[in-house]
Amino acid sequence: MRLYRSILFIPGNRERMLAKGPTTGADALLLDLEDAVPVAAKDEARAIVRDYLPRMGGVPVLVRVNAVSTGLTKADLEAVVVPGLAGVFLPKVGSPAEVREVAGWLDELEGSAGLEPGSLDLVCMLETASGVRLGYEIATASPRVGSLCYSGGQNGDLQTDLGCDWSIEGTEMLYARSKIVLDARAAGIEYPIEGVYVEIRNLDGLIADTTLSKRLGYKGRTIIHPSHVEPVNRIYTPAQAEVDYYRGLLETFDAALADGRGSVTYEGMMIDYAMAERARRVLALVDSLAAGGGQPS
Repeated sequence: MRLYRSILFIPGNRERMLAKGPTTGADALLLDLEDAVPVAAKDEARAIVRDYLPRMGGVPVLVRVNAVSTGLTKADLEAVVVPGLAGVFLPKVGSPAEVREVAGWLDELEGSAGLEPGSLDLVCMLETASGVRLGYEIATASPRVGSLCYSGGQNGDLQTDLGCDWSIEGTEMLYARSKIVLDARAAGIEYPIEGVYVEIRNLDGLIADTTLSKRLGYKGRTIIHPSHVEPVNRIYTPAQAEVDYYRGLLETFDAALADGRGSVTYEGMMIDYAMAERARRVLALVDSLAAGGGQPS
């Protein structure tokens, strides 16, 4: 799955917001058929989303369908698996069996829609204690799983299920938040996804929370307002000073290797293969951003 720093939620039944989505600067748009849409408006939202998918200005578009437990997931997929769809967010995933069932539906629907087999990514949102506990098993349940999404927003489903408090320091949710990164990376997933920060006008809080998220290993997050795009993109983009440091580190290390040495001092630190691998990963992330149009903000 490609790297998205900012993934902007848009309710699937709000046409004015859908029309403005491509102008927000978000790396991707996430059209919502789940919690942002009233039950009575689900059918209408499916039709609207299907209509908008092919005309979103080249911005990657994903859709959050309803959870398997609702019985609505297959109808959602039948409506939105059309050209223009990049992937699906599956909420409240509680077991690998749910992932396999949805992956099977996508296999069928891709063929009917004329899409390349296996082209649609599946992002599993972990919003319950059961889902977090089975993170690795969920991540490896299907080759379609492109990422895991930590859904630990304030007063959200995961916090409610755990019965814990929430703070900007993140202490109460730290285990679950860190475990999802670990499970994703152990499963070979490059870019675990952070969930939303729900205080729309509290940009200082958003910045603090996103900074912690980056430190933990997340590479992007879902967001709920266009004002969140710029700070989120900026924080998840390696700073130029960091890029320069790691480029210099690799040049120094590669020169040492050519000279028959496996370690060398660089800016006062001992550098060996492990540090060089860290540098390569940061620079690969920068290259991925450049390839996807996500230049530093």
